Amino acid sequence: MRKPSLLVIFLTVFIDLVGFGIVVPLIPLFGGKYVTPLFGQGTWASGFAIGAVIASFSAMQFIFSPIWGRLSDRIGRRPVLLMSTAGAAGSYVLFALSSGMASVGAALTLMIVARAFAGVCGGNITVAQAYIADITPPELRSKRMGLIGMAFGLGFIFGPAIGGISLKYLGNTGPGWIAAGLCAANFLLAFFILTESRKPDSVQAPKRPRFSQWSHTLSQPNIGLLVTVFFLATFCFSCFEATLALLVSSNFHLQFSGTEMSAGTVTYLFTYCGIISAFVQGGMIGRLVKKMGEPRLIGMSLVLTAISLAVLPFIKGSEPLSWHVLFHQTGLAWWLLLLALAVLAVGSSLTRPPLFGLLSNLTSSSEQGATIGVAQSAGSLARILGPIFATTLFVRWPAVPYLFCMVVLLATSFYVSQKLRGVTPMTAVPATPPA
Repeated sequence: MRKPSLLVIFLTVFIDLVGFGIVVPLIPLFGGKYVTPLFGQGTWASGFAIGAVIASFSAMQFIFSPIWGRLSDRIGRRPVLLMSTAGAAGSYVLFALSSGMASVGAALTLMIVARAFAGVCGGNITVAQAYIADITPPELRSKRMGLIGMAFGLGFIFGPAIGGISLKYLGNTGPGWIAAGLCAANFLLAFFILTESRKPDSVQAPKRPRFSQWSHTLSQPNIGLLVTVFFLATFCFSCFEATLALLVSSNFHLQFSGTEMSAGTVTYLFTYCGIISAFVQGGMIGRLVKKMGEPRLIGMSLVLTAISLAVLPFIKGSEPLSWHVLFHQTGLAWWLLLLALAVLAVGSSLTRPPLFGLLSNLTSSSEQGATIGVAQSAGSLARILGPIFATTLFVRWPAVPYLFCMVVLLATSFYVSQKLRGVTPMTAVPATPPA
């Protein structure tokens, strides 16, 4: 029998994230295309509606992430990964269909349904992290959790690039169909290659109702703090994610020709951030954790993200993005934008691996899936609130959501550095598993 493999779980997550990366940068633009005829441009209602399209994914993920996590603790990681991957393929089919509909109201409704169904099936990351925790000794978990982050980074290198190419050559429905095909291939890969990581004789955690599981997880001081930090960091990043396309379009005078020009620019920028993120998480996490420890690294990552968010809304240029502009005097604004995005990519990519590595080491082996599921569900809640908050305010005051997130991240960095000082994987004591 084959042993569980980090390479296989990495490939499984990577392929899934490529599909995710194809679609996500385009959602604000596609959503805006259908929202504007219904609500008008630049109104509170239009901002809220665009946020709702983005948040529909996270609303369902908020509900189902802990369910997938608990289920994987009971029946194993492999079957849950297979179910969620198959469902993701179906959700992208619905997204492709919505992108090609002529009726504005029907297209917007189906797009929300597609993103909501994708959220129901979005248990891959929760279960993948529990899978890594199953087969990794405590002192290596932060480093190996970086593999999930690296898969995110690579997904946002190849995904947006593939999305931009498919949009250009296959039209509006192209990104959805390509993402669906990749998820179908991912299902086949996992079905034939992925083995189970959870041992048959593993201690079973007691089955708790949903809110009792949340209460149990959050009542443990350090674990509850880490879940809260993940919520706040994800909230702030989702505000950036939901408004980047809008920010670039307004600050750099991009004209909408269909959605191609703005979408192409945004996919380039997401790809650029993904390259930096993959480099950081693939090669630096282990050394930084060893040198700084998880709490200090988490605090530093939040500060870097805060600095970049404070700068982004005030960078404005007179010319759209092109390579000759970058090397011209008038391209200074684009250089500043790329620098700010680089700092943001470094900061955000240094948050997740040490946070989930420390979280895993503070959790008993019987509850890895449940605890990580609660954390991911908190992240999903942040991705519900963040886009709605950011897009609603952005249409009136573009800088406000960015400055608000800067304050939140700086305060969180100071607090977490103080409260978690001295807590490391070598000193963490896992919770006692039930008899």
